[in-house]
Amino acid sequence: MKERGTRVLLGVVALLLAAMVAQPFVERFFLAQTVPRPVAARGDLSDFERASVEVFETISPSVVQVGVLADGQAVSQSGTGFVWDEAGHIVTNNHVVAGGNSILVRFSTGEVVPATLRGTAPGYDLAVLHVTRSAAHPPPVPLGSAAELRVGQVAFAIGNPFGLDQSLTFGIISALQRRLPTSGGREIADVIQTDAAINPGNSGGPLLDSAGRLIGVNTAIFSPSGTNAGIGFAIPVDVANRVVPTLIRTGRFPTPGIGIVAADEALTARLGLPGVVVGAVVPGSPADAAGLVGIDGRTGTIGDIIVEADGRPVRRLTDLAEQLEAAGVGAEVSLKVERGGDRRELQVEVVDIGRG
Repeated sequence: MKERGTRVLLGVVALLLAAMVAQPFVERFFLAQTVPRPVAARGDLSDFERASVEVFETISPSVVQVGVLADGQAVSQSGTGFVWDEAGHIVTNNHVVAGGNSILVRFSTGEVVPATLRGTAPGYDLAVLHVTRSAAHPPPVPLGSAAELRVGQVAFAIGNPFGLDQSLTFGIISALQRRLPTSGGREIADVIQTDAAINPGNSGGPLLDSAGRLIGVNTAIFSPSGTNAGIGFAIPVDVANRVVPTLIRTGRFPTPGIGIVAADEALTARLGLPGVVVGAVVPGSPADAAGLVGIDGRTGTIGDIIVEADGRPVRRLTDLAEQLEAAGVGAEVSLKVERGGDRRELQVEVVDIGRG
């Protein structure tokens, strides 16, 4: 009886071993897919997917790659641009083309054409290029309004990160009314913050809303590593729509001013002083004519502090710059200034301090 049980057990073990050995052969001949598998059906794209596809397919032909040549040969720096009008004007960042002598624009079709620099506005990090080509220009990117934006709405970026052309990323509007310093020594107000992936090479490309309208010009990122960290910035379209037409007409954008040099804001903050401390006054300027006084170079005595411009409080130099720009070159602004505890009001002409 015992021997019979042993034989049965050995038989079972043998069958199991045989099954294990035979399994790959059974799978190969009976279960393996040796011909192309059929494609599984899927439902419709989601509303968001359809919107994303439509934005890319509609706008991407109007987005270009901008390359600056070093010594007329190798590309030394590159970025993104987009078609502004049917006359062949391309908008990009000033820092993309700064210092470049030869500029090339590559369209989504692969066509590469030379571009001329039409105008720059370093204070707004904007530049306009002009191209001519045999084929018709892609349509201009439609404009939206930054004034309509709300934190949390979807934003799309199309550009050429790391030279990878025609890349689409998306995210949300993370914040509004940020301030962004530029190489022109100014700050851009009301800058858009987004977490849409923006990397080197995206600069100068369009930031779009879900309707495919331009809402900003991608210009900078905040990142310790130099790559996307979810904090990108875009110049609001309202600023671009004010600056670009002037660049096309005249090649430059005026810098409104009154002829003062402001004291360092860090020093002003440490002293607990309100407004903009006048560090120096340019001789012969409107500020000089109005009687503004800067810091006494011998004694260090503070002269005038600008605390209000055209009825609006002035807490930082950016506040004053915004009011001067709103007034425009040739207009007069009403300034309230403090000196030695006394407050008075002055009328000062706004001039173009960037000329000459």
